[in-house]
Amino acid sequence: MSAAVAGDGPWLDDAAGRLVRPFTVSNGRTRPSIALDLMSQVMATGVTPLGYLGPEHGQALDLCRSPVPVAEVAAHLRLPAAVTKVLLSDLVDCGALTTKPPAFHHHPTDRALLEAVLDGLRRQL
Repeated sequence: MSAAVAGDGPWLDDAAGRLVRPFTVSNGRTRPSIALDLMSQVMATGVTPLGYLGPEHGQALDLCRSPVPVAEVAAHLRLPAAVTKVLLSDLVDCGALTTKPPAFHHHPTDRALLEAVLDGLRRQL
């Protein structure tokens, strides 16, 4: 058994994938304590969280040194967005993160915007 990425340690395995189920990362919780959109920006405040938080909390906090969208944090953590939102809400609750809703310069359901996103995704495949 070898770790997929050096920083992941025992959490990921090349053959088996994630060794810890996502619901265990959030202690079985499925809903964040605050409303977070996938495009909400989160950023570390510099406050050190009190009490024990899991390793994923620390990884998320490291990723949030500058403003970053929730979706990007989830991608880097390799966790489902729902689990990531729970972790981030824990960090907001203890004052370690601040959040702001996404700023839309376009209507989020604008056809031209959606087509541009689809074209970009197609180019990635």
